[in-house]
Amino acid sequence: MGLFIALAGALVLAVLAILLRPLWPARRGLALTLGVALVAGAALLYRAVGTPEALDPAMLRAPQTLPEAIAQLQRRLARDPDQPEGWMLLGMAYARQGQLQSSRDAYARALALAPDDPDALTEAAQSRALAAPDRRFDAAARAMLEKAVRLHPEHQRARWFLGVALRQAGDAAGAARTWEPLLGALDGETGAALREQIEDARKAAGLPPLAEAPAAASTGGIQVAVRLAPALAARLATMPRAQVFVIARAPGGGPMPVAVERHPASALPLQVRLDDADSPMPTRRLSQLPQVELLARLSPSGEAMPQPDDISSPAVTVIQPAKGAVELVIGAPAQP
Repeated sequence: MGLFIALAGALVLAVLAILLRPLWPARRGLALTLGVALVAGAALLYRAVGTPEALDPAMLRAPQTLPEAIAQLQRRLARDPDQPEGWMLLGMAYARQGQLQSSRDAYARALALAPDDPDALTEAAQSRALAAPDRRFDAAARAMLEKAVRLHPEHQRARWFLGVALRQAGDAAGAARTWEPLLGALDGETGAALREQIEDARKAAGLPPLAEAPAAASTGGIQVAVRLAPALAARLATMPRAQVFVIARAPGGGPMPVAVERHPASALPLQVRLDDADSPMPTRRLSQLPQVELLARLSPSGEAMPQPDDISSPAVTVIQPAKGAVELVIGAPAQP
């Protein structure tokens, strides 16, 4: 079992290397940074598709090579084809072996089973670029990436590849606009490399250079106290993976927060201070808004992307600079 997980992890990194080389040869560091999260995902895929079945002798022995692992996965999917995770892993495997059309088709099967999954949309778009003779994202792939970003604005790889697709299509301004939110999630050499790409795109579009981000010290931030409603507190023990997201956004909501912090639900009740350091978009900081809307969201699954079973606090509008702590009660009824 451990060998298969290791093979899956190695497979992910190898596929990323193949894909990113024609798209951005000089920036492999950023590409690997954006893709490292897939290694952990490969282990989760194994949990879904890699457990040996006692009635199948061919599945009793752990695979010793990548082809054997692929063969086991193919047999599993032949018996139970309704596994999007399995088709995604098979797509990675085909790409690793250079079977790019088969990889594209496997990812297409995964997407057909999970049409609203941002990961499936991103992988399917990448596979189309890999299979294309010119290694370019076509209109269908761009549409997949646009949908992935629309569903999950913080999906780094979808946002990065959408920027690449727009740049390839000659939309330098759109590429810069798509990439800019990533700067808030990357720092050091990787962030500097991305900023250089954004500046190149802005220059090509005739736009001025990026303004230097204001220092976090320019605002005292907003103190926020978060707690659970009493009726919800008793259920917390049944949510071992739960996470709390404390969010500041423009009044009326929007796809991207201007500041966000993530904490384990076990830390509740908690006190946080939201400031410019928590802003995911360097071009839109918390301190730049005279008025913000605050809320806290409990995610039982721990996922950053909102889920149907998430529970939020009523939103509270705050005029900056805020005076005193703002209390958010998750699970409390909304005020009339």
